[in-house]
Amino acid sequence: MDLDTVRTFVAAADTGQFQEAAAELAVTQQAVSKRIAVLERALGVRLFTRTARGARLTVDGQAFLPHARELLRVAERAVASVRTGRRALRVDVITSRGAASGLMRAFHRAHPAIDLDVVMLHDIGTALDAIRSGTIDASFRAVAMPGRPLPEDIESVRVLDEPLQLLTGPAHALAGARSVTVAQLAGHRIWMPGVVPGTEWTAYYDDLVARFGVTIEATGPNFGSDALLDTIAGSPELATFMGEHTLPRLPPAGAPDVRPAGHGLRRIPVTGPAPVYPHSLVWHRDNPHPALAALRAHLAATTAGHDAPGTWTPDWVIPR
Repeated sequence: MDLDTVRTFVAAADTGQFQEAAAELAVTQQAVSKRIAVLERALGVRLFTRTARGARLTVDGQAFLPHARELLRVAERAVASVRTGRRALRVDVITSRGAASGLMRAFHRAHPAIDLDVVMLHDIGTALDAIRSGTIDASFRAVAMPGRPLPEDIESVRVLDEPLQLLTGPAHALAGARSVTVAQLAGHRIWMPGVVPGTEWTAYYDDLVARFGVTIEATGPNFGSDALLDTIAGSPELATFMGEHTLPRLPPAGAPDVRPAGHGLRRIPVTGPAPVYPHSLVWHRDNPHPALAALRAHLAATTAGHDAPGTWTPDWVIPR
């Protein structure tokens, strides 16, 4: 159904005059008559009867009028949902407990008037497709993994280097350490069931293993972070890596955990060098959403520098 004919019908019904409807719509009276005729043919009914005083709705016209008004309201809401500056800024944070989610919470606190729509996309390919199609406005990723450079129409900026920490239970041999070097992790079992082929974090940990000789086990199903913490807490052999800014929040490094009774988890800084996970914001270069510019400015002003002395990232990570 042509919305112009519906809009013309509503204008004629409200004014009671085709001439006045024409003036309101900035068209000729003949155009109004033609549009009404087209709509009547599409519906198979008469909507108006002509009188000496103008145009009067028929019974069918009266029945159709509230639905016509609703059609126009729905159309306006549909346009508003995608109109730049009026729809929510859609950002992919990968997971609700990661550092990117924390960055977006801080942005929301600083800019509460900006509408946000936060989504979680697992795969970088899916995220890039969503950015290019306009489904989302931006995503937080580690770029650019080997063999998968960013498309030419995608921009990125490094926003956060997140130090890795070792997470152990109270019975682990390293539980009492205030810090550990990467070399000290050789021979220890680092269990990370969420490391799956094809993801940027798998590319990151593959390089970590190749560079420092640590052992990462990705065996078993991934039942989520809570199940991972439960297993680590009760194991004298297994440890895992967790980003410093990754939830759930744990106590300061070296202090006992006060989460569920008996967990006693330890969070231990890794040094010599300190592996950091590089988070970048990626977006389409032609995206005009004003809130995207606000997000980029916020991240530039509130996040620290990158490639600090004594840290390590893979060679493929974009440096800026």
